[in-house]
Amino acid sequence: MLADVLSEALHDTLAAVPWLLGIYILLELVEHKFNRTITERISHKTRIAPLLGTLFGCIPQCGFSVIASALYTRRCISLGTLLAVLISTSDEAIPVILANQEKAHLVSGILAAKIVIAVTAGYLIDFVRKPRIHSEFHAADHPVHDPATCVEEHRHCSCHSHSCREPWWKTYLLSPVRHTAGVALFIFAVSAAIGILIAMAGEENLGKIFLAGTIFQPLLAVAVGLIPNCAASVAIAEVYLKGAITFGSTIAGLCASGGLGILVLIKESRSRKETLGILTLLALISFVAGIILNLFF
Repeated sequence: MLADVLSEALHDTLAAVPWLLGIYILLELVEHKFNRTITERISHKTRIAPLLGTLFGCIPQCGFSVIASALYTRRCISLGTLLAVLISTSDEAIPVILANQEKAHLVSGILAAKIVIAVTAGYLIDFVRKPRIHSEFHAADHPVHDPATCVEEHRHCSCHSHSCREPWWKTYLLSPVRHTAGVALFIFAVSAAIGILIAMAGEENLGKIFLAGTIFQPLLAVAVGLIPNCAASVAIAEVYLKGAITFGSTIAGLCASGGLGILVLIKESRSRKETLGILTLLALISFVAGIILNLFF
């Protein structure tokens, strides 16, 4: 039984690897070409910053949540823009779902829901709490030590990092291979764990294991999403693809999944009370969104 479960998990993982590798190579190109431009855009366009932050945050990986957190701690963007980026960020979930050819179409619904939630929350928060932004800030003159400026190091979540001066093949081939290997390992582990649960409890009881039909499932998803590691979003995506959690719970978990951006916020913020408030607000918005979506889907 165990051998069958592991074999199926390995098969699913290997099938996803080529797609993951292609996606990560493309993302390396996007991040290296446009990170500085994105940083300058969201730090200067204050009126449309929440919308821009949301759209940039939709790009897979947590690099843009790192940018937003670093900029917010320097008061270069508003709280609404920061939360818009964190909410729209899906970390590794989008590549994982795209790698599943049969269910890749689900990405459009996930992104649409997250965009609506992120934009609404971002503008509403800035309306209630007037933005306090350093108008004298210029991204080109005050480089931030994060993926946006790439002065010393380019960092991908917690999976790997590399110097800006390294050869092109390390940046665009070796790093995506390493990233793919790390995410594939997470996929295999989660798939195997779910397979073992199904074998032990029975597929008909899978919903009970993940608290299906209760208010606690979105709450559980949010708790997992707040873990600042790409394993969290991989786990949420895989559990959703297996049909163990609802669409609303998936959105709740992914809205809370800010990846390394949450760690940067905790590390760089001068006020622990403020950081706790931001994370509480992120969790509350994600949870409420999940509950509302579960009522309609």
